[in-house]
Amino acid sequence: MADTASGTAGAPGQGGAPAKEQGQSSESLLTVLIALAANTLIAIAKSVVAVITGSASMVAEAAHSWADAGNEIFLLTAEKRAGKPRDATHPFGYGREAYVWSMFAAFGLFGAGAVVSVWHGVSVLGHEEPETSYTWAYAVLAIAFVLESVSFVQATRQARSEAKARGLRPLKFIADTSNPTLRAVFAEDAAALIGLVIAGLGIVLHQVTGNAMWDAIGSILVGLLLGVVAIFLIGRNRDFLVGQAVRPELWRRAFDDLSGSEDVERVTFLHLEFVGPGRVFLVAAVDLTGDDSESQVAVRLAELGRRIEERELVERAMITLSRPDAATLDPDEAATPATRPAGGRMS
Repeated sequence: MADTASGTAGAPGQGGAPAKEQGQSSESLLTVLIALAANTLIAIAKSVVAVITGSASMVAEAAHSWADAGNEIFLLTAEKRAGKPRDATHPFGYGREAYVWSMFAAFGLFGAGAVVSVWHGVSVLGHEEPETSYTWAYAVLAIAFVLESVSFVQATRQARSEAKARGLRPLKFIADTSNPTLRAVFAEDAAALIGLVIAGLGIVLHQVTGNAMWDAIGSILVGLLLGVVAIFLIGRNRDFLVGQAVRPELWRRAFDDLSGSEDVERVTFLHLEFVGPGRVFLVAAVDLTGDDSESQVAVRLAELGRRIEERELVERAMITLSRPDAATLDPDEAATPATRPAGGRMS
């Protein structure tokens, strides 16, 4: 099985992750580190130029970059804490930590970026700003565009690579992926590049017309853009925190793997939901082949679950026996398989 995200879970009892997951995790870590370095340098430069020029758009851009830089710390924490193996206190692992810390980053983008930018733009709207040299403003915007592009290229390269492996378009992959750090960096960098263009237009119109209103409008538009991105990121992290089911294609592959097992006669229930980036919890109800005793059935169910957990992506598998009256699951009709009752006993 393959996820729409990066990373997979290790087999039960193993402390480390498979090589593929380690490689993809390292790729995500590199993406976040590049974004952190770029945003820190950009934030310092924008802050200095904002003081020199007094530009409202530049103040908004400085707030945006500081918010992004702070958010990368949250994303680094997400990468580190989500990678811990499961233990007795966390039987499904620590994967959901990634969504908690990514949620903090999204709130930071909304509060320190969107709200501050809109508030500052509204507060200076209609006020005349003193004339100043805009050379520094244009210079820092150009430098910021180059640095943001470096970070965005890295995020785009990772997204395209992983999207291609799963047969998805990059933007579809970014929306669907269970990897919140890649989604956050990609979305924030894209917003940053658009925001730089907006800020630049605001400053140009201010300089050409002599009307500071354009600069203030630029600040407000940057803030609204950040607000939209932050709400999108908050919503996706919320989806995974409350139990995001996998895509239908992945569910079908899991069903085919399970029903194709020589030990399984039929499947009556199958549900998979994410418990972290590239990690799913699988619950299934099956009829086993043969007519073994209860103790033998328990052993076979446990062995079936163990084999499933060795598969790519599966963090934990819980298999139960189907009720005698349970209907056989038809994968072509099971648009929402999680709604089907399971029943039986767990192993």
